[in-house]
Amino acid sequence: MLYYLFKTLDQMDVAGAGAFKYISFRASMAAIVALLISLFIGKRIIQKLQQKQIGEIVRDLGLEGQLAKKGTPTMGGIIILISILVPTLLFARLDDVYVLLLMVATAWMGGIGLLDDYIKVFKKDKEGLKGWFKVLGQVVLGVLIAVVIDYHHAQHGIPLNTNLPFSKIALEYGGILPWKGFAWIIFVPVIMFIVTAVSNAVNLTDGIDGLAAGTTAIVGGGLAVIAYMAGNFNFAEYLHIIYVPDSGEVVVFLAALIGACIGFLWYNTYPAQVFMGDTGSLALGGAVAAVAIIVKMELLIPILCGVYFAESLSVILQVTYFKYTKKKYGEGRRIFLMSPLHHHFQKKNIPESKITMRFMIVTLLLVLVSIAILKLR
Repeated sequence: MLYYLFKTLDQMDVAGAGAFKYISFRASMAAIVALLISLFIGKRIIQKLQQKQIGEIVRDLGLEGQLAKKGTPTMGGIIILISILVPTLLFARLDDVYVLLLMVATAWMGGIGLLDDYIKVFKKDKEGLKGWFKVLGQVVLGVLIAVVIDYHHAQHGIPLNTNLPFSKIALEYGGILPWKGFAWIIFVPVIMFIVTAVSNAVNLTDGIDGLAAGTTAIVGGGLAVIAYMAGNFNFAEYLHIIYVPDSGEVVVFLAALIGACIGFLWYNTYPAQVFMGDTGSLALGGAVAAVAIIVKMELLIPILCGVYFAESLSVILQVTYFKYTKKKYGEGRRIFLMSPLHHHFQKKNIPESKITMRFMIVTLLLVLVSIAILKLR
């Protein structure tokens, strides 16, 4: 909203108002404000959660220090949601379809997570929201993202990501959406899968203090660099990536996301004063997935979000191998001491804080590799 105010002031030759024209300035302001909001409201929200006895329900998994976390306030993702959405409203251009879509995606997934946390805490149901309802919400969001992005890209003549396996089919039929061809039958399910997979992966990563928030802040930084380059014709041409007009504005949203995650870490680092719960993890996952789809970098997700990917893969491998060995040998066997992957390292008696820091270092390395790949490919 402030963009339009200062645009008017700039036209009136008010000194300094022109700074709001620049994405870099508004992104910096969004990050700062998001950080301050999370720090300012974080303590108050934690106190409210404590007063209402909204504490984490902890199952005994035999992990060191785990039971000490019982009663720690959860649903702290509310802090993240407010800290992302308010600065985005203030500093981003609200006539940009990508910004609006990202805000909807974040709020939508945050709402599903909030409902899940509510059932766990207030209904005392450890399972939370039914799995099928979660997936339904993710699928609906995936369809919305696929249709809106494709329609907007088509209006600007933006081609499909030619690296994707379904792109040749889409190009052959002349488009993605039903009124342009039949390739939407492939494209939409792929987008639905990406949204579901990434949001669930971040949810699995949120298992020890500071891990999900720390890694997501780093991933957000990498996506911000990529979004800025994809939205700049000269950079896009130099790197031979698809130029996506208006995607530069996504940087403002990502800056708010980074600021929100860093501010949340103030209270979430070991020992955590609050957990983000599904409210935060699903919202962050939905936002990350949507940005990757907007800037046509879907294939980079396994590398850029490598830690998320490893966490999800560890669960899939563990469950699959356990069922296979139980059927074949009569007893289930395990690949890892425990899944997701961070619990495996906890079982090896590595301190939580060290696991979190090492995962963040690996995430930073993978982000740098992802950015390097843009040119090397």
